[in-house]
Parts: sequence; C-alpha cells; structure tokens
Amino acid sequence: MMQQLPRIEGERVVLRPITDADTDHIVAWRNTPAIMQNFIFREKFTAEMHRNWLATKVASGQVVQYIIEEKATGCPVGSVYFRDVDHNNHSAEYGIFIGEEDARGKGFGTETARLFTDFGYQVLGLHRISLRLLAENGPARRSYEKAGFVLEGTFRDMVLLDGKYRDIVFMAKLAP
Repeated sequence: MMQQLPRIEGERVVLRPITDADTDHIVAWRNTPAIMQNFIFREKFTAEMHRNWLATKVASGQVVQYIIEEKATGCPVGSVYFRDVDHNNHSAEYGIFIGEEDARGKGFGTETARLFTDFGYQVLGLHRISLRLLAENGPARRSYEKAGFVLEGTFRDMVLLDGKYRDIVFMAKLAP
C-alpha cells in the first residue's frame, strides 16, 4: 500500500480517505434511484459488495477512494475515486457521486473534481485522468468541463440500460 493518504481541504468541501465506517452511507447513496440512474452498474448495492471493494480494490491501491464532506457541517455528502490506477502509464479513471440530495447542484462536485485531480497529479503522480458518463447526464458533463475535463469522444449505443441503448461520453484531463 502507498503512503498514508492526506486529507484534502477546499473552500467548501473536505475530502478524506474512505473507511469501513462509511459503508452505510455508500450503500444508501448507491441504492438511491437518482444516483443509480447515472451509473452503468445498476445492481442493488450491498454492504458486502462495498466491503469486498475496500478489501480488494482499495487495499491494493487499484482504487483510491475518498469521502466528500461539506466543510461547513462536516457531514458526508458523497464519494470520489480513482479506479484502475495504472502506475506504468500514470493514468486512472475518475468517478464521483454526490449522494445527499440536498448537496447536489451546489458546486461541491466541481470543487471536488478540481481538488482531487490536482491531488492525482501532485501526490499520486498521475498524468492522465479519464472518465466516462452517460451522454444524457448534462449536469455532470458541465461540472466536469468546469473542472477542466475535455471531451474525447462518444461511443454510440455502448450500453443497454432499462431496455434502451445509451451513448457513453469519454472525457479526460491531462496533467498541466
């Protein structure tokens, strides 16, 4: 495992490494219809699945996952992560969700994206951070663009969700 991961403090959010104690939040958020509709993986999410993810992916460093807290209240509002961390190519895939409904649309996601990608470049030594999202998820795309992600392409009819083919948009951000 890597060095002890730092807390990351922004103007309105604080990011801290995820722990097993966050399992109930993650499970509740991931099973919220408003969150689930923006994920390609849509099976019911369980505490066992999350603990397995922590024990295999996070513990091995393949995934670096943090909890997003609202700075003013200290309350957890979501999660952000790098997955498929590739140390040879200095790349990873970015993912985020704001799980608390009343925390959405307040710019927490955009601030988190800026802070976490800077952390990825400066602390983890990443050069390329990519992401993918459902093409119809306009709010997320605008947030990613504000945080410096650039459109790389659209894969048409890439996934079949709810009986309908959906386009997947790929975006990336390179180290400055």
